Amino acid sequence: MDIIFIRELRIDTLIGVHPWERQTRRNLLLDLELGTDIRPAAESDRLADTFDYQAVAQRIAAFAAASDFQLVETLAERIAQLLRREFAASWLRLTLRKPGAPPDAREAGVVIERGNRG
Repeated sequence: MDIIFIRELRIDTLIGVHPWERQTRRNLLLDLELGTDIRPAAESDRLADTFDYQAVAQRIAAFAAASDFQLVETLAERIAQLLRREFAASWLRLTLRKPGAPPDAREAGVVIERGNRG
């Protein structure tokens, strides 16, 4: 299996459980790995034969902008579900980081893996 990846995608969203967190939107950082076989795209040199990472990034950003989940875990799971459904991703690993949470740390977050690595 080959992997197409996106690193440090900045997504703007409303997230958090504390009242002060719910007052302003914040940027989260998302890393994504999508499992695929790149040989058809390498052979054809056509975007239609692979994951369009620009389209993936735009869809994630739009979804996050419209969401208002409390937990990073919920947002990560919903993004994974969306990618598997809309982009037919058979396997993915998604890391979602919340900078400055907790305040004395650089960041906190989750890493989830969904699907079959094939």
